[in-house]
Amino acid sequence: MIAPLQTIAPDHPAYPTALKTCGAFRTAPILNTIGNLEFLTQNTIALFCSQQCPGDLILKTYDLAQSLRDAEIPIISGFHTPIEQDCLKIMLRSTQPIIHCPARSISTIRLSPEQKQAMVENRLLLVSPFSSSYPRVTVELAGKRNDMIGAIAHTIFIAYAAPNSKTLAFAQSLISAGKSVVTFASSSNPLLQEQGIVGLEIETIVRRCLDAQTSHTQKATSIDNER
Repeated sequence: MIAPLQTIAPDHPAYPTALKTCGAFRTAPILNTIGNLEFLTQNTIALFCSQQCPGDLILKTYDLAQSLRDAEIPIISGFHTPIEQDCLKIMLRSTQPIIHCPARSISTIRLSPEQKQAMVENRLLLVSPFSSSYPRVTVELAGKRNDMIGAIAHTIFIAYAAPNSKTLAFAQSLISAGKSVVTFASSSNPLLQEQGIVGLEIETIVRRCLDAQTSHTQKATSIDNER
């Protein structure tokens, strides 16, 4: 059975704290959700990639997706560009928590058979800050969606940002906001590293995510013990 559409306001326990001050929205948006709200309380890694991407980085991104999947690390993305969509297909073949954020309303969204199965198994969450008045993806909505993901995610991974692309501009805004942004250590991706974004190998990215999960669990346990 597919979970029903549920709206959550900023005072909801699962509402991401960082989103309350996200500059992309005049006020903290009401979130429309379908699926497991618990995922919003976890430390997630965000996945972004430009429409076009060098071949060696495409393969490395697929390898990273498999590693994140095998480690069951929670991931959040719009899964819009071709590389991001391919990564979603890889990750759906697992028990990994997935947060999918379309740049449109989710009130009439159609899910693939794999997404439906993930929803039934309680390992997929759809999140959108857009009401039913926004049934189609637009450039403006995609920008706001990306800003939302950037606010929610603990770490942002950008596989590749093409010259003069919106992805590159987005990366620059994330760095200015003090977010933790990483990419691959590769000569095929100089523009991101020129922005001061750390280039890492797959194993190091996965270790960062696992350490963040451990820290989050310890903090939650400490809070529970104090109550």
